[in-house]
Amino acid sequence: MTPAPADSTTSASPTSSSSDHRLTALALTCSLKPSPEPSSTDLLAQQVLDALERHDVSGELVRVVDHDVKPGVDADMGDGDDWPALREKMLAADILVLATPTWLGQHSSVCQRVLERLDAELSDTDDEGRLRTYGKVGCAVVVGNEDGAHHISAVLFQGLDDVGFTIPAGGVTYWNGEAMHKTDYQDLGSTPDVTAETTKTLAANAAHLARLLKDQPYPPA
Repeated sequence: MTPAPADSTTSASPTSSSSDHRLTALALTCSLKPSPEPSSTDLLAQQVLDALERHDVSGELVRVVDHDVKPGVDADMGDGDDWPALREKMLAADILVLATPTWLGQHSSVCQRVLERLDAELSDTDDEGRLRTYGKVGCAVVVGNEDGAHHISAVLFQGLDDVGFTIPAGGVTYWNGEAMHKTDYQDLGSTPDVTAETTKTLAANAAHLARLLKDQPYPPA
């Protein structure tokens, strides 16, 4: 992976909590580029994980296109489907970071497939009727060299909320380059201050919310 450009964020003390539970985050990045090709989406998602680490949240990044995620809306679409393994990682994490590039002003087809597969969570509940995703925090990362971040984050937030995730305040970080130009985020010499600060806010709020939900789960309806 391309090393992260220097940014203006500063280290912060881990967020205090009444729980000793160390939180975990999973970043599902939805670049159309397979590894090991460098990806701006991976880069910004990794910067979010790095910022979460400052709040005592350990993270893992998975590039979805490297896995054979079958089309469908079930938790397991049968032989050769890699989604069940990714789903187990998602269910084990406290925070899901869903990261996508921008193509034609929209989220990627890989990201749409992830949202479709998450639809299966609507039928997976605990003994008290709560979705297994209740208590998990959902965040968005959007990268593109033209506009689209606000529209895409709205689509991702609605989808994540619909299947049980809780969205924190300031739950998206993004970068959009100048229209009609071809500069990628990974080609910048340094992280723009506004993106760095937005990433910092996302991490602080997501970690705070995840700890609150860990200590005080949603009640059954």
